[in-house]
Amino acid sequence: MDLQIALMLGQDGVVNGAIYALMALALVLVFSVTRIIFIPQGEFVSYAALSMAALQTGHLPAVIWMVVGLALITLIVEGWRQLRGLQVDWKATLVWTVLFPLLAAGLIFGLRPSSQWGQALAVLALITPMGPLLYRLTFRPLAHTTVLMLLIVSVALHGVMVGLGLFFFGAEGSRTTPFLDARWDLGGLPVTGQSVVVLVATALLLVVMYLFFERSIVGKALRATAINRVGARLMGVPTELAGDLSFALAALIGAICGILIAPITTIYYDTGFLIGLKGFVAGIIGGLASYPMAVVGALVVGQLESFSSFWASAFKEVLVFTFIIPVLWWFSLRTHHVEDEE
Repeated sequence: MDLQIALMLGQDGVVNGAIYALMALALVLVFSVTRIIFIPQGEFVSYAALSMAALQTGHLPAVIWMVVGLALITLIVEGWRQLRGLQVDWKATLVWTVLFPLLAAGLIFGLRPSSQWGQALAVLALITPMGPLLYRLTFRPLAHTTVLMLLIVSVALHGVMVGLGLFFFGAEGSRTTPFLDARWDLGGLPVTGQSVVVLVATALLLVVMYLFFERSIVGKALRATAINRVGARLMGVPTELAGDLSFALAALIGAICGILIAPITTIYYDTGFLIGLKGFVAGIIGGLASYPMAVVGALVVGQLESFSSFWASAFKEVLVFTFIIPVLWWFSLRTHHVEDEE
């Protein structure tokens, strides 16, 4: 390996690490607010990328019928809860079940966006409501159960979403056109425009998320829920709405990841699973609690994957996932046992 190859591998590691950083942030956000290890996070990536590819080829993204179905079922469930005398936040419910599906349908059926940015906006409007809809239907009824039970439900939901992805998009892979079709040669190091787009978009999203959690009331409410759910509820924070919002942000981040990486690599219906798992490894490095450490862990995972693909390409996935073992061993030495109720 010479210096040029090392620089190329390092560049690939940084680009991959940027995607894994976004995935790790989404997983940490969902877990800290709801205690859910959200295994299907990668499916948002696959759904978004393949929906974007469908729009670019002039086809209707079939996943829109899944969103409509989830919205109708959610409306029925919320109406049933209202009849049982339970409190229902109809404003938030109508946002996720009516406003966003109508926005996505209007963009896709009405405007039929031909520009790449318009297609990306339509995909974001299509994928984002899937998060809170799935949360309300599958996880909210089990909000007070154990973390293990929530994990089992998450794994089952992943299997369902992968099967639906195969049904909606087929087994063939797709790739979209890059947002910036340019190439530069920096001292012998080839740099593509799409790689720059990925890094810039990731940096901007990280800044926006930092400002959201540090400066906005809603972001501070999410942080309060993550720190102490009972205390936040006693202070008037609607914790169920916090779950909706955390899943919406996770779906939005997953959709952005899918749109960003679709021009770089061919996406299949099950590609998101591996991407989500690598984001999970990065999140574990941050203890599923620290956002900065999750970002650092994602960059480490990206570099490890890139260089291991050069030295031992057949074992690169094994090396990446094995990396979680020493991390967990280190955490086990430094932390004390805490009861689940705490």
